[in-house]
Amino acid sequence: MTPRKIISLGLISAGSMALALPFTAHAEGFVDDAKVNLNLRNYYYNRNFLNHTGPSVQGDDQGQAAEWAQSFILDARSGYTAGTVGFGIDVLGMYAVKLDGGRGTIGSGLLPTHGAGNDRHAADDFGRTAVAAKAKVSKTELKVGEWFAVLPVLRADDGRALPQTFKGGQITSNEIEGLSLYGGRFNGNSQRNDASLERMSYSGVNTNAFDFAGGEFKFNEKRTMVGLWRGELNDIYRQNYLQLTHSQPVGDWVLGANLGYVNTKDDGSSKAGDLDNKVYQGSFSAKTGMNTFTVNYQKLSGDNKFIKVDGTSGGLLVNDGFTSAFDGVNERSWAIRHDYNFAALGVPGLSLMNRYTKGDNVRVSATNKDGEEWARETELAYTVQDGTFKNLNIRWRNSDVRRDTGVGVDAQENRLIINYPLSIL
Repeated sequence: MTPRKIISLGLISAGSMALALPFTAHAEGFVDDAKVNLNLRNYYYNRNFLNHTGPSVQGDDQGQAAEWAQSFILDARSGYTAGTVGFGIDVLGMYAVKLDGGRGTIGSGLLPTHGAGNDRHAADDFGRTAVAAKAKVSKTELKVGEWFAVLPVLRADDGRALPQTFKGGQITSNEIEGLSLYGGRFNGNSQRNDASLERMSYSGVNTNAFDFAGGEFKFNEKRTMVGLWRGELNDIYRQNYLQLTHSQPVGDWVLGANLGYVNTKDDGSSKAGDLDNKVYQGSFSAKTGMNTFTVNYQKLSGDNKFIKVDGTSGGLLVNDGFTSAFDGVNERSWAIRHDYNFAALGVPGLSLMNRYTKGDNVRVSATNKDGEEWARETELAYTVQDGTFKNLNIRWRNSDVRRDTGVGVDAQENRLIINYPLSIL
């Protein structure tokens, strides 16, 4: 499927749904407030497996997972029709093509993997179109269809060529100052390297839907936020998440805290068996000038590693990084991080991040409860500030991870990611 076909299909779908909307009121806002952006994403991924810890491919140890892809991501969002109830359409058209990647270097997550045994290979291209209708009354919005959704208890992953999307419905209400309320259900999941729409699942076990409800209240001049969320992957697990964030200026410094507690248990008929996991975590930051220093602590307990819908991001966890989320059974981990903005040196748009994370106490088996892992990660990023290529963003991510036997693979990794967003409307 070519980029033109993806975009055309998205526009046809949007047009068809738009005709079904009640346009008895004026539709100026539908068009005048519309925004259409095309993101050109070029993504190179190379992970070298060390110490024979990688998967087997073509009957031998896989030395590396290395692939290169070019993506086209069209994000078209209408405004709302005028009237007491406003109606609109959002379209996400996505297409990715393989630029490089052989049968011996599969598994980067950039592209779907087809075939079996020694015939496994990366797809030459893949794509999909997500369409969602929306309606708005006052400060309350209803959205139904498929889109890129990011909620604390269900985070779509946008860490590769194309973003993950979910199909379902969601209500968002901001009627009370400072209070945001959310609720809804998703029953379809299209993962980041899959063109198909599958049922929601955990650890390969399918179920009919994921239900969620949550609220976030900001006060203290929006410096403090309390969030409470509930997610249920029907007949598999139920999850509660409590979060507290605060930002406090102190002289030339700004101090920040992000505290969280997650409690997850099996639900209903327990299709995936007995599940039990708790997470206690805290992230503490201090920013002055162009420097930000961060210290994290994360502790898991229970009989399972962190529990989430298949394919989703682990971004809820404070120690979720490029190569590991440090989310093993009973794992405890800490991290130190430094961010620097080079604007102070006359180079606006250039930034550097360095992070070191160490995890231990991982229960690898009933007799081995002392597994360890560590990761060192660096990201150098630059965004063009003006001129023809304004807003073009280049990121280089370099990382090393080492793990004990049974915890995971040892690897050295490099990623080069270029995003060039173009405003069409």
